[in-house]
Amino acid sequence: MGRLDNKVALITGGSRGQGAVESKLFAREGAKVVFGDILDEEGKQVEREIIEMGCEAVYVHLDVTSEEDWAKAIATTETKFGKLEILVNNAGVSIGKRGIEDTSVQDWDHIMDINVKGVFLGTKSVIPAMRRAGGGSIINISSTAGIVAIGRSAAYNATKGAVRVFSKATAIQHAKDNIRCNSVHPGPIDTAFLQDLIDNPVLLQERLKKVPLGRIGTPKDVAYGVLYLASDESSYVTGSELVIDGGSTAE
Repeated sequence: MGRLDNKVALITGGSRGQGAVESKLFAREGAKVVFGDILDEEGKQVEREIIEMGCEAVYVHLDVTSEEDWAKAIATTETKFGKLEILVNNAGVSIGKRGIEDTSVQDWDHIMDINVKGVFLGTKSVIPAMRRAGGGSIINISSTAGIVAIGRSAAYNATKGAVRVFSKATAIQHAKDNIRCNSVHPGPIDTAFLQDLIDNPVLLQERLKKVPLGRIGTPKDVAYGVLYLASDESSYVTGSELVIDGGSTAE
């Protein structure tokens, strides 16, 4: 028995990194998975890998800032699998460590479009499908930067803070529809986002001094938290924040 048996999930940013790990884990746990990205070649490869595992998955091209792409992704999901019960808003970008004065309007608009507008459009688009399914779970990937002002750009902090509170508003407004919504707040995780840090032993050791557990997290550490929020095990959890950061924000 898988933890997501007979459930249907849509995951964004699924072609690599955190999203790819989540897509594979969900499939192994019994979900039928549709995952989207703008990296089509990588996405098709992840789709092949999941199918080779003996699981069901479909890759779709999905620019999270496009209402049309969202409509197509949801239509594909319902046509292929008959329903849609889980959404993981995983896609996101960073613009590096830029101070407020160094952030251009173009930088600001770009990161807001993907990290905030993308979550809004995904949530808005999926609610009717979840109503048809009798309810669902929306998991929005935020960051510890959405809780405290860590050393990324102010713009990145702003986007992740927006995702955190938007998740709470979604939870309150759609509890009556049996739709839950929670945010996940990873700390430093071994993905392409942190490659510059991971490749620099001096910077890495400095960063690890701020992590009580003393290590960088793995995508799987986060994926298992997302799995919990997607499953019926968290049926009484909504409007909440799951922090997965090795204790970084506890000090």
